[in-house]
This record gives sequence, structure tokens and C-alpha cells, in this order.
Amino acid sequence: MGSYEISPSQALQTAIRFIKEGRMSAIKLEGGAEMAPTIRTITRAGIPVVAHIGLTPQRQNALGGFRVQGKTSTAALRVLQDARAVQDAGAFAVIIEAVPEGVATLVTKKLRIPTIGIGAGKGCSGQVLVQIDMVGNFPPGRFLPKFVKKYGDVWGEAKAAIERYAAEVKSKEYPAVEHTYAMPEKELEEFVKAVEIEEGRGVASQIEFSGSVVGVGGSGGAV
Repeated sequence: MGSYEISPSQALQTAIRFIKEGRMSAIKLEGGAEMAPTIRTITRAGIPVVAHIGLTPQRQNALGGFRVQGKTSTAALRVLQDARAVQDAGAFAVIIEAVPEGVATLVTKKLRIPTIGIGAGKGCSGQVLVQIDMVGNFPPGRFLPKFVKKYGDVWGEAKAAIERYAAEVKSKEYPAVEHTYAMPEKELEEFVKAVEIEEGRGVASQIEFSGSVVGVGGSGGAV
């Protein structure tokens, strides 16, 4: 939020950074008819744009939270108008989120560009889900929209793996022999001897230093 809403000029500057520094091939932004001037500015600069209409998560507070959009005839017409506006502004595709299936299906039929549905039914040109939602990479109790289907339990698997790791470290089961690096026994013996010699020299140096005499001469200098 805040990287493109202020003005078409700001949005273009951000889009250019995404393409040049982020090495992206296109950008996506939320908003319908009100964002058409911004989409037009960006696409005229040669940057492809994917639009996003219906439920726009970055603006959820203005929409009353995560609520389905287009549930009345009037609201559904507004979704269609938004879709046509972003298409005419130059968007090459549009995401339709949290809209009744019948509405999204008809909107798709009325457009020249493909629609990507997320919680908008089977009538869209394609589908998308947030990866962490799809693979189940989130803690228990997290809010999930109705349209999310978990195809895995990455969070649960990761938690179980971490717990097994911690248990094996405490029990000294890990690391096992197959997880460690060895060295020739002779080299290890030489290393141990070298350490003992070094430690012996260190002790001798300490004894020699403690037995030295430091005095003060008449001129105040150390002798």
C-alpha cells in the first residue's frame, strides 16, 4: 500500500523500478475504474499490467473487511464496469477475487482479455491461489477465506521435522557418524600432540613473565 496510489506518475516510477531493479516482466495493481488512468500511464510506457478487481485486499478496510463483492445486481454491474475499464486502459489480464461465480463467468465472457479467478468460480479463464495458503504453510488458527483449499500441510510437516531434530540433538542421536567428517587417525594424533606442545609453550611463557622484574628508575622510566 502506498507505492502507486498517490498518482499515475508515482505508479509509473514504482513500475519502472520493479522492471529494472526487480527484473520483473509485468506488474499487478489493485483497483477498478478509478485506477484506469494509472494503468493507462504504465502501459503507455511499455510495461505490461495485470489488474485486480472485486475484493482488493490492500483496500479491505474500505470494503468492510474481507467480504464477497458483487453480490447484488448493482454491485455486479460495478464489477463488470471495473473489468471493462481496466481492459480499455491496457491491462493484458485481470484478477477477479471473491466474486459470485455467475458474475465472474459473465464478466469473463464480456472481456477480450483473460480473467484469473481467486474465489470467483470455474468460469474464469484461469485460477490462482496464494502459495502459502495452498501448501498449508501457516500456523493453526489463521483465518482462511472460503475459497482456499489446502493441498498440503507444510507448516505441520516443518514443525514435526524441527521437533524431531531438537529431540535427536538432545539425545545425541544427531549428528551420527554418517553426518560427520573424519580424518586419518595418524593426523589426529599429530594434531593432539601439536596442541599439547602449544599449550606447554603457553604455560612456560606465563611462568617466565611472572618471574620478571619491573622497577622504576630515578627518571621515572621503567627498567
